[in-house]
Amino acid sequence: MKPSHLIGEGMAQTAPDLSDAPDGRRFRSLFLSDIHLGTKGCQADLLLDFLRYHDAETLYLVGDIVDGWRLRSGWYWPQSHNDVVQKLLRKGRKGTRIVYLPGNHDEFLRDYYGSHFGGIEVVETAIHEAADGKRYLVIHGDVFDVVVRHAKWLAFLGDGAYSFALGINTYLNWVRRKLGFPYWSLSQWAKLKVKNAVSFIGRFEEAVATEARRHKVDGVICGHIHHATMHNDFGVGYINCGDWVESCTAIVEHEDGRFELIDWARQTRARTGAPLLLERPKVAA
Repeated sequence: MKPSHLIGEGMAQTAPDLSDAPDGRRFRSLFLSDIHLGTKGCQADLLLDFLRYHDAETLYLVGDIVDGWRLRSGWYWPQSHNDVVQKLLRKGRKGTRIVYLPGNHDEFLRDYYGSHFGGIEVVETAIHEAADGKRYLVIHGDVFDVVVRHAKWLAFLGDGAYSFALGINTYLNWVRRKLGFPYWSLSQWAKLKVKNAVSFIGRFEEAVATEARRHKVDGVICGHIHHATMHNDFGVGYINCGDWVESCTAIVEHEDGRFELIDWARQTRARTGAPLLLERPKVAA
């Protein structure tokens, strides 16, 4: 993945490096998903840094912002996670419209569709009309994951395995840091190398694109699978926000309706000129 990409008018192209920008950037809309506040894998400090540099008229929180699954099994909520919540609420107070579309990990909020909390709207799905007139279905995407829908116990098991992989990364990357190497994600590598995982991503993307066609819109913006990308492979625009556990990516819409995928981890590395060593807190035995 390159540091950032643009999509619009049916085309995708490389965008200028974010480090060329002055102090900050303001966009028409901003999309974040899969932050997983309440877990040790959440890169809250990096997200806070991102939010300092980026603002928007409308901010979409595309699910799995708070990880209720993990919080039920053990409370973990450091100050940095609270700072993220306060930062988002502060943006809302300053005039940003914030729309929250709960995912499977924060499904407890699905009982509150139509409600407002601190200026945050909670909705099931949304239709976002871009500046160029194109319409996009905004949805977390877990309803298109057959494991989550039909075998929730297996989804919990998979979530535990994912957390275990992040725990292994803690020790693996401790060694890499000692050797001067940057952070490397075992689980992200596995997704792209294991045939079944790659096949799952493809099936998910096709299913979500089919749902966009059913709604007669021009594209879909989603999250869920922690795989940031933008393409038109299925006849409509497919945009996935990625996550803030591994990839640290976000989607922004420019004033002319173009969408850009920002890889903040890589942008930070380019801005500082040093390897980005994402710290993973040690997992208790």
